[in-house]
Amino acid sequence: MVSGRELYLWREQAKQAAIAAQVSPAEVDWLLRELAGLDSLALRLELFSTQEQVPLTQSFSQLKDLWQQRIEQRLPVQYLAGTTPWRHFRLKVSPAVLIPRPETELIIDIARQAVGEELQAGHWVDLGTGSGAIALGLAENFPQGTVHGVDVSAVALAVARENAVNLGLRAKIHFYQGNWWSPLAHLKGKVSGMVANPPYIPTADIQQLQPEVVRHEPHLALDGGTDGLKHIRHLIEVSTEYLRPGGIWLIEMMAGQGAIITQMLQNQGNYHKIQLLPDLAGIERFTLAYRR
Repeated sequence: MVSGRELYLWREQAKQAAIAAQVSPAEVDWLLRELAGLDSLALRLELFSTQEQVPLTQSFSQLKDLWQQRIEQRLPVQYLAGTTPWRHFRLKVSPAVLIPRPETELIIDIARQAVGEELQAGHWVDLGTGSGAIALGLAENFPQGTVHGVDVSAVALAVARENAVNLGLRAKIHFYQGNWWSPLAHLKGKVSGMVANPPYIPTADIQQLQPEVVRHEPHLALDGGTDGLKHIRHLIEVSTEYLRPGGIWLIEMMAGQGAIITQMLQNQGNYHKIQLLPDLAGIERFTLAYRR
């Protein structure tokens, strides 16, 4: 517990510290929404400032310590709170998993619109599942289907399983530890769709990313090799063994990679109806192709 007045004064100081550190001051309120349960209206109108006591999920001193970590260590606010919103889910996150981005949310809608009911009821695969975000989105949107989430990291899979339990979707998702398709030999020729957000950043570019990303997010989920296409190249080659005819191959990519990914898919010979699709900002973000 903390008095509303004390929390109000800290909030003002925290926002000034954010501005000085070139961090968005809006993140202060994001953290307060998560740890103090204050809604946007209460924060905007500062209604909490007159409350005798404001309940916190952590102590006030812990809240202050967390914000110092945000400013001094550039630890992402999502890791500080331990959760992040994605679609309408509330997902657990930790430094073991990439923080799910809002631009990735659209990949679920693209998958849903790309196939008919028969394929929706089949097997769907999220390779490199991380927090489980894509697998969870598929499980919710394809209630008649079966979802398989794969990750090489046991720690990431523990986070994904916890999210599936928390959202009541654990029974619909099978999780496997392994590299890409390797744990799924039993699904060869049976998969309706592979949906993935693979590592796609060129190795040399990683150090140029924001300090929050470079210092704290798992490089395993970022590093796409010399040209950023190492893992995407593998997924193009191997996925044809697993996708059924008409099944979809759908990934998130980095802006500017669309033309070469399209060429690789065409050269492979087993894909057609290749499409480059934008995110909500109009940036080419996704590649969709169908198995012949």
